Amino acid sequence: MERKLKVVQLGTGKMAKYTMRYVLEKGGEIVGAIDVNPAVIGKDIGEVIGGDNLGIKVIDFKDAEEMLKQTKPDVCIVETMSLLSDLEEPLMLCAKLGINAITTCEEAFYSWNSNPGLTKKIDDLAKQTGCTITGSGYQDIYWGQLITSICGSTQKITKIKGSSSYNVEDYGIALARAHGSGLTMQEFDEQVASVDKISDEERQKIIEAGEYLPSYMWNVNGWLCDKLGLTVKSQTQVTVPTTYKEDIYSETLGETVKAGDATGMSAIVTTETNEGITIESECIGKVYSSEDFDKNEWTVYGEPDTTITVARPATVELTCATIVNRLPDLVNAKPGFVPTSQIGELNFKTKALNEYVEK
Repeated sequence: MERKLKVVQLGTGKMAKYTMRYVLEKGGEIVGAIDVNPAVIGKDIGEVIGGDNLGIKVIDFKDAEEMLKQTKPDVCIVETMSLLSDLEEPLMLCAKLGINAITTCEEAFYSWNSNPGLTKKIDDLAKQTGCTITGSGYQDIYWGQLITSICGSTQKITKIKGSSSYNVEDYGIALARAHGSGLTMQEFDEQVASVDKISDEERQKIIEAGEYLPSYMWNVNGWLCDKLGLTVKSQTQVTVPTTYKEDIYSETLGETVKAGDATGMSAIVTTETNEGITIESECIGKVYSSEDFDKNEWTVYGEPDTTITVARPATVELTCATIVNRLPDLVNAKPGFVPTSQIGELNFKTKALNEYVEK
């Protein structure tokens, strides 16, 4: 592609200030920005990034379709909510207009195993209009490609076990609420944990109805199986609240989480496969105390055993850089709702983004 890659940013919160800057630094062009928050609508994106005005103002989502038709972007970056159902309107809009879209929505990483109905709806429309929709972010490497690369150097695998922790303060209120942050133990049990106290048959019915609330690792395990060519025999999920001994103020929630209340949650997903390989992954998302820090650790058991630990990763920046480095891959991919497990390896983009676009 001879011209710059044209990008529209949908969602201009905590993540977007990095994503938009990274797009510009990689030689892309931001042609529009969209939000629903009255506090940011009308602001120049330069102000959002923390620099000089760039002549592009954030518009209201209700005016998004007209702007997208006028600017004709190559890609729309969607950084808002964590559940696919919350993104139906913007992703369907992109699919309708034939605009490639990439989102940090954690469920979208592999939503075929948690909301197949809506995923197929978006997939069908994207195929008709010739665009690609995908989910990416931190998990693309640190819960995905990094692990499958280790598997590639292993002769025999019996189990893959992983654990990752992150501060919900870094990702906005929607994510914090989804993790049960600020709830009492009773509220957590009723609103979060209860979804997994059901039989496999009941869970499948909820999934088919598009009403399941997956933890992030539910979708990660699906992605890993897809990438490794494993056939899922069964998958279960258990969520438990995390607590702290003292009160912790959450800037994102705008309130103090009292000692003994839920600061967030730990979710453990166990997948059994027909090939005899078990995947057990845990994500711990909570309001951090002064003692906490991000950590990512995975072990591939077999011949040989291999453990990799990433201590104190800059999760927000890594998420945003992953999204931006994925943009050419997205444009080059086949049409439909396609997980990155089927888009190819993620590589650092040395040159301007448009120089990697093949079509």
